[in-house]
Amino acid sequence: MAKGNLDRGERNRSIVLSTQEMQIYRSRLLRLDKPVPIDIITNTTINQDIFHLLPLLPDHCIDLLFIDPPYNITKSFNSTVFRKRGLDEYASWFTSFIAQFSRLLKPTASIYVCADWRSSAAIHYALERYFIVRNRITWEREKGRGAMTNWKNCSEDIWFCTVSDNYTFNVDAVKLKRRVLAPYKDSGGNPKDWEETEAGDFRLTCPSNIWTDMTVPFWSMPENTDHPTQKPEKLLAKLILASSLPGQLVFDPFLGSGTTSVVAKKLARTYVGIEIDETYCCLAQKRLDLAEKDSTIQGYTQGVFWERNALFGEKIKRVI
Repeated sequence: MAKGNLDRGERNRSIVLSTQEMQIYRSRLLRLDKPVPIDIITNTTINQDIFHLLPLLPDHCIDLLFIDPPYNITKSFNSTVFRKRGLDEYASWFTSFIAQFSRLLKPTASIYVCADWRSSAAIHYALERYFIVRNRITWEREKGRGAMTNWKNCSEDIWFCTVSDNYTFNVDAVKLKRRVLAPYKDSGGNPKDWEETEAGDFRLTCPSNIWTDMTVPFWSMPENTDHPTQKPEKLLAKLILASSLPGQLVFDPFLGSGTTSVVAKKLARTYVGIEIDETYCCLAQKRLDLAEKDSTIQGYTQGVFWERNALFGEKIKRVI
């Protein structure tokens, strides 16, 4: 059992599980032993190995696929350990399950796959065999220690793919609100392509494939858990808003502590999450319960993504 919040310090807001909560949430997890229709698994957390589960899922049921696989390093994920392997072997491992999604994805579906510098090339190579690779997002991951004999590793990739040329991309839903450094005005003295507010001058800009507005979850953030590679809710919100519509199904086969399902729920999408570790599944279930009471996403306010999870965002919210 994880330590309680009181044991961690008064300001620590990390989500933890008591023994009683583990028992409650364990009973809600799904495990399959035969093929099922999509309505049986919609809005559930499935505690199984994806290699056993994927053949049991129905054809063409997924609108948006988000995959955050173990990167090609030796790393412990609570009860399981992923071990580093050669690049060709890693590519073969990734291909062994990504190939199965060709059957599960709708013709209009989009796919996002996370990678670091060690795994990115192998993942790109495998994705091109089955889908249309459209872009590579690189996002700044501030967390981590400095390196004395190498460049500090502070970025990760997300490969963006689609099944076909018919896909969803809601650009207006993912525009970024930035401070205006050079507030130009037209001949009448009015702001040109920017907005003047009591909290400062801001401009809505189209999203690029370089993201520097992320804050990796840490102990003082209410979305934080003990999962070692947890992604920010804000990151998932961008992908889900851009590449799906309300009510559509968001699927995550490496759910971890539940971020994808939680954000899908907060944004009125349906979801299916698969995770092999029972404790992480239970954390996901607790976070889904918490999302019923609080649907906010840090760094996303009034339908706009802020440049940073900064205090001026809160000030703007009060002004609005």
